Formats: sequence, structure tokens, C-alpha cells
Amino acid sequence: MFDSSFPIRRIDHIELYVGSGRQVAEFFQRAFGFHLTAWRGLETGSREVASYLLEQGDIRLVVTTALTPESPVARHVWEHGDGVAVIALEVPAVDVALERAVAGGAEVASDAEEAPIAGGTWRSATIHAFGDTRLRFVERRASGGAGVSGSWGFAPGFEPRASLSTYAPPGGSGGDCGLTAIDHLVANVERGAMDRWVRFLGATLGFTELMHFDDRAISTEYSALMSKVMQDGTGRIKIPINEPAAGRRKSQVEEYLDFYRGPGVQHIALETADIIRTVGALRDRGVAFLQPPATYYHDLSARVGRLGEPMEALADLGILVDRDDEGYLLQIFTEPVPDRPTLFFEIIQRHGARGFGEGNFRALFEAIEREQARRGNLD
Repeated sequence: MFDSSFPIRRIDHIELYVGSGRQVAEFFQRAFGFHLTAWRGLETGSREVASYLLEQGDIRLVVTTALTPESPVARHVWEHGDGVAVIALEVPAVDVALERAVAGGAEVASDAEEAPIAGGTWRSATIHAFGDTRLRFVERRASGGAGVSGSWGFAPGFEPRASLSTYAPPGGSGGDCGLTAIDHLVANVERGAMDRWVRFLGATLGFTELMHFDDRAISTEYSALMSKVMQDGTGRIKIPINEPAAGRRKSQVEEYLDFYRGPGVQHIALETADIIRTVGALRDRGVAFLQPPATYYHDLSARVGRLGEPMEALADLGILVDRDDEGYLLQIFTEPVPDRPTLFFEIIQRHGARGFGEGNFRALFEAIEREQARRGNLD
């Protein structure tokens, strides 16, 4: 049911702070099929940062880099490497959102501010979340206050821009890889902090707990973690929160916390309506994925039942399958995108299933442990 006490329309955008904005923006164009639609930088009057807006389907990523060493963006990248700095939520009224979040215990990072954009006005305010991650409330209003439809500038200082290079994707596909929306974001927090952030999302944003997994459900021979999945009142925005559990070796969450130097967003799950086409296109462009053991597919049909997908293609691409009471899902995970073993992406296609691939947890985490061992970070 929609939570009218804290209305959130959608995830407006995800902003990453990175060391080289132009190179990372080109990477998302080349490897993931995003389209550059707007930017800000020295030429548009921005003196401290350069930012690139990348879009595909309903997904909007903003890649931001510092132009001066004194910039908070530079300090963020120095500490954490490339990673998610801001989760922006579109709300009907920024002032109301900020007031209710603060009443629930949120700490303000930046007060409500207003600036002109093409066709109207931008309003925003920001609160602190886990680690150095911030939640930004965003409101766009047409000139004269005529609702939220129409032709908009993205944000203050941004100007339209169509490309960074003359790159042509393989096969002349036009650059799109079939990604349609953000399915969920996963946050990693330190041991003992998961319940604190569950309460935070409930008190400040009206989120509720959808499901939880203990260390018996998410474990291998060597490591384990615990997770609680939080969702907003509409059920469209989902944020699982992970914390490490005791194990014989270092868990993937502990590795993340060590190299990110604190809590943050571990991965972004991107939806597709055709995962075979999408993963094939991404692989052709050089995106590297975690691979399950070959034995994973030996009894897959017996475990998950009949699917509307060719089993041979799933096995060839390394796509995982899981089923719940409402249907099945297909998912696959990239290797970490930055040099540090921190942020990665999930590609997911849902056929009714509302879960997060619980049946795949062991195969997935064993694949992650193999990569940790290669990096020398498992012990």
C-alpha cells in the first residue's frame, strides 16, 4: 500500500563520485549502452565539478568528478575510490520530505535550496545516510507551478550533450543494451549496524521490512552475512542492507568495508526484459561477470521447474535462476567495476518473483570467494 505519510515517486537518479568523470562516463556508454544526455563542467560555468548524465530506459546515473583538490568530491574519492555518493529520490514537495525525515531522526546534509532549470524550477535537500552516502530529495516544478510533467532540464548547470566520442557499438546496435529500470540497491554496513539502518529507513522515509535473511541462509563453508530488505510505501524502491556475520574467513561484506573504508552501496541491480539479449550485449562489449560452477546447471530444471528461457543460453552466459511462490527470476552479477573490490552491478529479469535469488546465494557467494582468493582478500 502507498505510504502517504512519506510519498516518494521514484529513484530520480544515482550519483557516483569518481576520479575521472569523462572516462567513467565513456565506460558506461561503451560497456553498458547508456546514452549521454546532459553535462556540466567548466564550459557550462561549473567551476568545482564536472558531471555527466547517463540514461537508459528509466535509469539515470550521474557521474561526477572534482575539478579542484579542495572539492568534497575529491575527498570522497580519495577516501572511498569510485562509488555511489548520492541516492536521489523524487518527491512531490522537498520541504515536506525534509521536515518529516528530520522528525524521524535524519541529520541534514544540505538545507532545501531552489534554482532555475529549463522549463521550471529545481528544489532539493539532502540528508546523511550510511557512511558518507547521502539521500537527496528532488522536486521539479514547471514555470507557474503546473505539476511535474513536460520538458525539463535535469538539474541546475546541466546542458544537453549527446556524446563524448564517435564510438560505435558492436553490430551497430545503437548503444542500447535493454536495461530498463533500477530494481534495487544493496548497502553494506559494519557488523551490528544493520538494525540501526533498518530503523533509520523506517523512521525517516517510512520504509518497511519486506524480508530478511540470516547467516544460515547466506553462507558458505567459509563466510556468512545477514540481510534485511527494506522497501518504500509504493513497493518500487527496495534497499537490502547487509552486515557481516562470523565466519572462518573474511566475508564479501568485510572485504567491501575494508576497501571502501566504511559503509556504502555495494551494488546496483538493473532490470531488463530480455536478460539473454542484455547479458550477451554486455559480454560482447567486454563486461566481465562472475561465473557459477558448471555443476550449477546439472539439475537446474529439477530445482526451478520449467522456464520460458533456453537452458543452454543461460548456462553459456552464466545466468542464475531462482523461483518463489509468485514466479521465477534470472540474475547475473558483474565483477567489481572500480579497481577496488567495491561497487558492482546485477542484471535481473523478473517473471513474477519478488525475491532476491535466495536459492542462488551459495553459488553466488562461492563465486565471489573465488575472486576474493584471487585478490588475496579471503583470509
